[in-house]
Amino acid sequence: MKVGVLALQGDVSEHVSALASAMRSLGISGSVVEVRRQPQLEGLSALLMPGGESTTMAKQMLRFGLTEPIAEFAKSGNPVMGTCAGAILLSSKIVDRKGPEEVRPLGLIDISVRRNAFGRQVDSFEKPLTVKGLDSDFPGIFIRAPRIEKIGKHVESLATLNEEHVMVRENNVMALTFHPELAGDDRVHSMFLSMIKP
Repeated sequence: MKVGVLALQGDVSEHVSALASAMRSLGISGSVVEVRRQPQLEGLSALLMPGGESTTMAKQMLRFGLTEPIAEFAKSGNPVMGTCAGAILLSSKIVDRKGPEEVRPLGLIDISVRRNAFGRQVDSFEKPLTVKGLDSDFPGIFIRAPRIEKIGKHVESLATLNEEHVMVRENNVMALTFHPELAGDDRVHSMFLSMIKP
């Protein structure tokens, strides 16, 4: 198995480490690779899109010709997970998008998001989350987090905070507004890996 982490900007090394840990926990043999160019998508079983700065990431994806190939990768049924900025890029609508030059989301999961809705860096916080499928709370670390304002009828909510969706899934695409790679707990990454079809 080969799993990719989009490595244009953001928490790349933390996700690589968390995925490698999750593979060991699940007894899966394979590798985690950093993806910067289209050919590196070849042969991947799944792709993770990390947190970072959504505008910068979107511009880099366009620059290196990754936007359409990532969309096709997901539409082919391969698991894709986006955290924070990654969730923004996967969404169907960015409600605070200002104009055509702004980030155009990939539309791979039927959610509407608002960027930085939980405040600035100084407003970062951690809260225990009840995640569907996990037997105990998961540390939810929120840093300049987006807000999922609306989900489509086929989107499953996997975790909420104050009645707001913070982790959702639609078929093979999962989006989180928090940072599981910083939690020192690989269970969310294990959930992602379990989405890979043998």
